[in-house]
Amino acid sequence: MSALQAALEEYLAARRALAHKLRLSGRLLQRFVVFAESSGATFITTEIALAWAMQPAEAQPAQWANRLAMVRRFARYCSAIDPRTVVPPTDLLPHRYRRPSSPYIYRDEEITRLIDAAKLLPSTVGLRPQTYATLFGLYAATGLRCNEPLRLDRGDTDLVDGILTVRDTKFGKSRYVPLHPSTQDALKIYAASRDRSCPNPVSSSFFLSERGTRLTEWAVRWTFVKLSREVGLRGANDSRGPRLHDLRHRLAVTTLLRWYRNGVDVERHLPELATYLGHAHITDTYWYLTATPELLQQALLRAEQSQPESRP
Repeated sequence: MSALQAALEEYLAARRALAHKLRLSGRLLQRFVVFAESSGATFITTEIALAWAMQPAEAQPAQWANRLAMVRRFARYCSAIDPRTVVPPTDLLPHRYRRPSSPYIYRDEEITRLIDAAKLLPSTVGLRPQTYATLFGLYAATGLRCNEPLRLDRGDTDLVDGILTVRDTKFGKSRYVPLHPSTQDALKIYAASRDRSCPNPVSSSFFLSERGTRLTEWAVRWTFVKLSREVGLRGANDSRGPRLHDLRHRLAVTTLLRWYRNGVDVERHLPELATYLGHAHITDTYWYLTATPELLQQALLRAEQSQPESRP
């Protein structure tokens, strides 16, 4: 085992012992070590770090910056072991993430078109169209993050009481997600159809591929983009457009708008929505109030109505 490979394994073990998952970082840093060694490098330099980070050439600057940041953290660790290590400067690929100014709010008919298109996906056993139609419907109905329904096992889906157990989420916590009766019924129909189409699955996952394995996030995103183009949500060659994650935004925004229109005390109930969505900080939920013009207008109107009338 090379010195770089040994250092990487020690680094990942140390970080994971501190409760860092490093699933993606671990895979990417392994590729970096392979790249460095294939280039003849035995220790990290700025040049080798940059050469790897700026791949692929057509990637966004944010992706380059993230890749370099991973190597920089690894290099800091290596510098304590090998004094030849060079830690790349922080300003080489500067990029500050900016949250989208406003989320895309899908119309009901757009979601219907997307689900209808999923029902027409080619299939050998009939499971694929049912899986994606149900999955996209679940995203729209619950606002789950992209990977959350993919990680659901059968034991996490209580279809009697209508509750999902979302485990080990983005911030390392688990939460319960109650289901609307119509969503509960849709999942029951899918489960029965899934078991007929795939009676001996390889995986315990609730959502299955036609091979009986767990769906990958890459496959789901690829299918979403493909169908988005088919139904006109994106142009044929557009690399950007409404995202799968925007279905989560839609759930949050429509919930808040309904509360405002029904006279609900939004300030009081906002923590409930934050908990439902799995936000670590309520500020993430407050963002929707300022990111959506209609919500901002409703919030300002509510604030004006709550002010006492001025007397002459």
